[in-house]
Amino acid sequence: MKKMGIVTGLALGLGLAASTAAQAQIKLGVAGPITGANAAFGAQLKNGAEQAVEDINAKGGVMGQKITLQVGDDASDPKQGVSLANKFVSDGVKWVVGHFNAGVSIPSSDVYQEGGIVQITPASTNPRFTERGMWNTFRTCGRDDQQGAVAGAYISAHFKGKNVAVVHDKTPYGKGLADETQKAMEAKDVKSVLYEGINTGEKDYSALVSKLKSANVDLVYFGGLHTEAGLIIRQMRDQGLKAPLMSGDGITDKEFVQIAGPGADGTYMTFAPDPRKNANAKDAVAKFRAKNYEPEAYTLYSYAAVEILAQAAEGAKSTDGKKISEYMKSGHVFKTVIGDISFDKKGDITRPDYVMYVWKKGADGKIDYSGNEVGM
Repeated sequence: MKKMGIVTGLALGLGLAASTAAQAQIKLGVAGPITGANAAFGAQLKNGAEQAVEDINAKGGVMGQKITLQVGDDASDPKQGVSLANKFVSDGVKWVVGHFNAGVSIPSSDVYQEGGIVQITPASTNPRFTERGMWNTFRTCGRDDQQGAVAGAYISAHFKGKNVAVVHDKTPYGKGLADETQKAMEAKDVKSVLYEGINTGEKDYSALVSKLKSANVDLVYFGGLHTEAGLIIRQMRDQGLKAPLMSGDGITDKEFVQIAGPGADGTYMTFAPDPRKNANAKDAVAKFRAKNYEPEAYTLYSYAAVEILAQAAEGAKSTDGKKISEYMKSGHVFKTVIGDISFDKKGDITRPDYVMYVWKKGADGKIDYSGNEVGM
């Protein structure tokens, strides 16, 4: 009887261990501006990560463990981002997809590194994010120096001898992108006639528009996000300034047109080849659209970040952040909805990732950039 009790107890113990293993979960945090002026981009990161988690869990999860998603709002504020990062650490989050703003991703990454969390941003393009020699920082998007090079080359090819103004929003993203673009312009002998910084959140840019008119500008390059870009265009048109605006990936949301109005027609923009048209994204795009959500801009970049983390964990045979990071930097090619991705030792993607678009009014009367790539 005593022997049977030991055997029964052992079997019960093994059964409980197996049950615990089956119920084990991997905590994934997704961080971005869920509220505030950039909430449209926060929704992209959130929706992309949610769909990826749903799809991966439906196939059995990662090494038999399901992923649970924890959504955090940083409101595009660095202090709130750091506070959120500390909460993720205390909650036992293993991996983070985020943040959106480079000014939030950079300070938050220090917290993640100390907490052993690997971080992939789908949208922060400032070079400094991956230039600090940290083990835990990755991105599925390109960098401002790559994006600025494309913008500068286009300006030199199509606006040489014209009056070009460079405006930025004073943030790490906006100023960084504007400076990289100006550097690329100047390397090809195109000088800006005006270089101005604006404050985010302002509504009245009439003083800026007056300066642009006085400089008789033919093109305004803007480093910043869609809210300010839209307001600047609207006020340019209201004051009779017809010069087109060029910007970067920070305006890739339909809200840009809602803010800018008809004047958005003809706006130039650098962004990646439309990920929705990638053959690998077909099934995911169909699922988003079935939910009446259009997976524009960084939605699929967020989805891809989750795919990469899951594949890296399987490859490293571990959910540990450092082991996953080592695997990601090994040169392995990850299969994602935005195509094949591998990383260099800094955590940057190894493929070039920017083209030039122009926002145009289509036959349906809507202004959009999709399908409107322009040659260099």
